[in-house]
Amino acid sequence: MSLRRQSAGTMSPVSLATSITTANGSGKARHQKKGSRISTTQVIPAVVDLYSALSMVFGGCCSNVLAYEQLLLMNPRIGSALTFSQMFFITLQSLPSFLNFSQPGFIPRLKPRQVPMSQWALQVLVLISGSLLNNWAFAYNVPLTILIVFRSAGLPVSMLFGYIFSRRRYTAMQIFSIVLVTAGVIMVTLSRTNPGSNSKISRAIDTEDLQKYSLGIGMLTVSLFCTGLLGHLQERTYRKYGPCWREGVFYTHFLSLPVFLFLGGDIKQGITGLISPTSTSSTFKAFIILLGNLVTQLICVSGVNRLSSQVSSVSTNIALTARKALSLCFSVWWFGNEWNLHLGIGAFMVFSGSLLYTLNVDKTNKKE
Repeated sequence: MSLRRQSAGTMSPVSLATSITTANGSGKARHQKKGSRISTTQVIPAVVDLYSALSMVFGGCCSNVLAYEQLLLMNPRIGSALTFSQMFFITLQSLPSFLNFSQPGFIPRLKPRQVPMSQWALQVLVLISGSLLNNWAFAYNVPLTILIVFRSAGLPVSMLFGYIFSRRRYTAMQIFSIVLVTAGVIMVTLSRTNPGSNSKISRAIDTEDLQKYSLGIGMLTVSLFCTGLLGHLQERTYRKYGPCWREGVFYTHFLSLPVFLFLGGDIKQGITGLISPTSTSSTFKAFIILLGNLVTQLICVSGVNRLSSQVSSVSTNIALTARKALSLCFSVWWFGNEWNLHLGIGAFMVFSGSLLYTLNVDKTNKKE
């Protein structure tokens, strides 16, 4: 046992096979070589799949934020309509893969599920709640820069659920990282009420505006816990039933559609708000942007679910945090969005805390 453990860390596969041949005979060496080949053919597709998922997350999600911001500038109350459009589009795109046309009769049926419906139903409740609250927050005077940073603070929530449900233990550096992230979120939240002279938000905030802003922050807080809980539920589901992320994408979006029957008025208002009564070209452009948002949302959701099926929810959250940092930089640079010293320091604390946590996890894994 000690020979194998020492050799694996310092010797090439050929040298390792030679050492084992000397110790145990040529028959076992051939078996070891065969096992190495099998291991390599299994690892390479897994690595390609992982990088493919990361590309979908960074490319799809960053592009989605760009289209999302454009839509919010056109109609700040598009939240319900946008959420419904995303759920419906992803369901429509995924549906053919889950239909069985071989059954007798003209009506196709859904293919057998790998995961029980009850598992997906719970995730649907969490997903739809978090998505709606997140898209509603912009209408309550929460700037997109604050929204992006606030949503990047999922790491403390993810760790909290990991401790409660999975009994995980964290190092002192990991706990410090979470404190840093949490303090950064608090500073970012207060930056809206702490105006600076060189900022677009240097105006005084009246009581009514502050109440709306507080309500928006409350929505984002609940949405943050929904996101953390969803990550934990996905991790538990994929660990038990395998990496069935495509099934997860379809059923979580398909089962959420009936909820929008109660939001018909909001959906109608959101769609009609994109129609310009004076310019057909402006209307066409608005719906092209909406379509771009839907396509990139599909890529983003597929990438996140694909990544969640391969790594833990905390690791997924770290990748999403890095992606949101890029989105924040692009939002400030491209759109000239609100920015001040408190927001900058808070954002730096959030992303630095996430990086510290990542480095600590890597160091802990190497020790193990």
